[in-house]
Amino acid sequence: MLQKAALTVHAPISDQATGSVLFVTAVRLRRGPRGLQLDDQTSAGLVRHAENFRQVKFAGIVLEGDREENTSTTWIDVVDLPCYDQLKFIELPFAYKAKDFARTYRKTRASLKEEIRSADHLCFTVGYLIGDWGAIAALEANAQGRKFAIWFDRVEHDVILRTLSAHRLRRRIKERATLPLMKWYHRYLIGRSTLGLFQGRDTYDTYSGASSNPHCMYDVHTQETDQINEHTLDQKIERILSLAPIRVSYVGRAAPMKGPEDWVSALAIAAQGNPSIEACWTGDGPLLDVMEEMIQKNHLQDKVKLAGYVGDREALLQALRDSDIFVFCHKTAESPRCLIEALVCGSALVGYHSPYAEDLVSEHGGGALVPRDDIEALGRQITELNNDRAKLAQLVSAAAISGKRFDERSIYQRRATLLKSYA
Repeated sequence: MLQKAALTVHAPISDQATGSVLFVTAVRLRRGPRGLQLDDQTSAGLVRHAENFRQVKFAGIVLEGDREENTSTTWIDVVDLPCYDQLKFIELPFAYKAKDFARTYRKTRASLKEEIRSADHLCFTVGYLIGDWGAIAALEANAQGRKFAIWFDRVEHDVILRTLSAHRLRRRIKERATLPLMKWYHRYLIGRSTLGLFQGRDTYDTYSGASSNPHCMYDVHTQETDQINEHTLDQKIERILSLAPIRVSYVGRAAPMKGPEDWVSALAIAAQGNPSIEACWTGDGPLLDVMEEMIQKNHLQDKVKLAGYVGDREALLQALRDSDIFVFCHKTAESPRCLIEALVCGSALVGYHSPYAEDLVSEHGGGALVPRDDIEALGRQITELNNDRAKLAQLVSAAAISGKRFDERSIYQRRATLLKSYA
């Protein structure tokens, strides 16, 4: 889906913007009728980076026509970004096959070499083996004797291992054979960096030991204005205490690593003899048909809805504000942004335990977590909260408090300070 940026007038450079930074990522770029396009969330991040750096150089992987991925991405024309005059885009090849990587390696590394030389600060996102240009940039920066930051979004080897069953035999054999090398490679690169930026507690706990300067980070795009206000929160708590049906939500792709089948199964357990549930999964994905079959089989049609893809950000946030609990069944060591968005909107986290989820609610509360893959325990937890409305109301209030610390501007400012100091 293509969405035109709200601001098309290029803004003046911020007084606090100093120096240049180079980001080498695996984020997808594509060519549109007006030039390069980038997903809406990364675009929002670039606007924040431009508040802190005079020039932002961004390297991403270009999707050619026959390689465009079948996702519901909201694409932005980069020329419409208010900071466009401060941006430089570097196009990287899609090279996750060995032959493509070998064919494009020399030219791409030479390009990265020049960009690294001319940038004041360096940050490279790493997460794979073959075709990972962030890793190649790290090797080049190390060869030049430059300071640089390594960014990890998730524990990629854990994600691969836990989702192997969804792939063909040949892919499973290849991934199992290369996983030990990937784990070593990633730790090697972290060890040569001068700054380790690890998104969420799962990622931090896995990689921080290999870094001389590790920091737990959060990549969020919520503003102070997105936070649930006191009036809306009071109305929600009043509705909860009135014994109205409990509202359950999830926002994300119906993909194996998100556990959509567990989600429906847990709701089926909670719904047994209990009509007071209204649940909605918002998002597309390959398992939507499977979920629909499970809903029919368990006679949940009047309790569970599949909304499909919704591209309106404000509509998604409003759905979370209307929700009492955000039920999630994540299978892998990742740091999903949707959990933070739920807290910001005053929706309590109810789902599978992970260091990331636990960390989000460790200070003020707002979560009820069960062991990963324990569908029965999750179903019982939903039932318990439905039956104990005072406890549910307290959990929702705590969730809203926990969500107040996740503000995009301050989080990006902190990242910029670290990059300017150490990378």
